[in-house]
Amino acid sequence: MPPELEFGTGESVEVEQPDWIAQVEGVLETLNEGVIVVDDCQHIIFTNSVFLEMTGFSPDVLLGQPSTQLYSSEDAAFIETQREKGLRAGHNRFEFVIPQKDGNRLPVIISARTLEDPDGRQFAVITFADISEQKRAEAQLREANVKLEERQKEIEDELALAARVQQTLAPKSLVWGGLRVDTYYHPVRSIGGDFGLVTPQNDDHLNLLVFDVSGHGIGAALVANRLYSETMTQLRSRSSFGDMFRQLNRFVMQNIGSSVFFFTVAAARVDRAARRMVFAGAGHPPGMVVTPGEEPRLLESRSMVLGALPNAVDVEATLDVDLDPGDRIVLYTDGITDVFDSQGEMLGVPGVQKFVREAALLPFAEMKQGILDRVADWREGPPSDDVSIVLAEVI
Repeated sequence: MPPELEFGTGESVEVEQPDWIAQVEGVLETLNEGVIVVDDCQHIIFTNSVFLEMTGFSPDVLLGQPSTQLYSSEDAAFIETQREKGLRAGHNRFEFVIPQKDGNRLPVIISARTLEDPDGRQFAVITFADISEQKRAEAQLREANVKLEERQKEIEDELALAARVQQTLAPKSLVWGGLRVDTYYHPVRSIGGDFGLVTPQNDDHLNLLVFDVSGHGIGAALVANRLYSETMTQLRSRSSFGDMFRQLNRFVMQNIGSSVFFFTVAAARVDRAARRMVFAGAGHPPGMVVTPGEEPRLLESRSMVLGALPNAVDVEATLDVDLDPGDRIVLYTDGITDVFDSQGEMLGVPGVQKFVREAALLPFAEMKQGILDRVADWREGPPSDDVSIVLAEVI
């Protein structure tokens, strides 16, 4: 049954206000909080106007009624528990509600303090602070959080799908002609701007490439995927690396046209006998050719970073490299070189060159992990950039 039909039907008693209430009534009326005073029998003997506005009841209905008459039996039991706590401590403060005449429930902070007058009678002064605005804000915040969580879940699902798609583009280990190839790809986030390519040019040549798009995350991954498709088109047309670099440079500048995104690339084209290789780099860390037990040879980029300047590709973009049985080719992105130790020192190309020399003494199947383990041991903290590696061994 609604409170407006319940309240006031209980037994009301004549109340006598102590003299001190008249002395503080003016102060209690100036408060922004609702106030009631109850006697030792829990009968309401005073209400201020704010409390009347909060509940919608009139003074003649409230005065003389037990304060618990406002509540249902279940709520009254909770109020009684809080009253007993207040009696033991002399005060209490808790969050609850007060019923209103129209049947609604107003959220409030209830504060109660017991006092004793000079005649030894006990009273309780109870204040009610309206927190309905706070509760509405909390409800709106909860609703917004639910929507944010739902959207976050959608984003995470989309990123998981994008990561699976991107992983399908990662090159696989293989044996081709006179080469044994191993690869590694790890984005620092779900998806990234690095990618590698291992694809035959024709029956006579195998292409090995690694790309590094600036930045991380979704934007870099989208650019990387566009570059992947355009690169595959160029490779199928059997373009030279110089012509391919020029086309990719124009493609990014004309179609993406952002100073935020540029990219670097290292590319090798090896003949089936694996005795000769054409190498080209554009703003990329040098590739390496290492004979186990010897210092790795560095293959420097001749062209600049692509996607930023129209004339970034050098006229002589490629260099020829002779290969011998047992030689190993190492292409990688700067997620390997641009790492720092606990002293803030960057590993750099010399550090990678040292690790490659050491790892080249391992069986080829263990070389990739040998490089990664050495970088991880040297690096302070987790990876901060995408990492791609393409390794090849001349059989």
